[in-house]
Amino acid sequence: MKITIIAVGKLKEKYLKLGIQEYSKRLGAYATLDMIEVPDEKAPENMSEAEMVEVKRKEGEKILAKIGADSFVISLEINGDMLTSEDFAKKLDNLATHGKSKITLVIGGSLGLSQEVQKRSDYALSFSKMTFPHQLMRLILVEQIYRAFRINRGEPYHK
Repeated sequence: MKITIIAVGKLKEKYLKLGIQEYSKRLGAYATLDMIEVPDEKAPENMSEAEMVEVKRKEGEKILAKIGADSFVISLEINGDMLTSEDFAKKLDNLATHGKSKITLVIGGSLGLSQEVQKRSDYALSFSKMTFPHQLMRLILVEQIYRAFRINRGEPYHK
């Protein structure tokens, strides 16, 4: 399986980079992982609704340009489906069983995803109703993908 994570913004925090590197290395035994960063748009503090939509639209164009036509797209959205780790593992396993070997997971910027990206998405996933920094979500997502492969192989992994 080829997994691509597209994320808005540059990851700067060393501790997050180290965690992502560790789980990416572990994941290498199960799948190919590609991390793509697209630049975030400058967003002043007090934006109008129209300005927010425009920022998301511009970021969305960059995201869409990186998504392969044959990829199954999972967007991370606050209003998406919330799954247990076991259910997420089943989701990935079912995709592989049905010939979906290219999976793209999308993490938007601080304002979220554009409507165009949401329309291109095949499945909306939420990790929580809470808001997490989008940089931290990269680490959480890679860990959950790794956990899913361990679950699907019946291999032990701490709970």
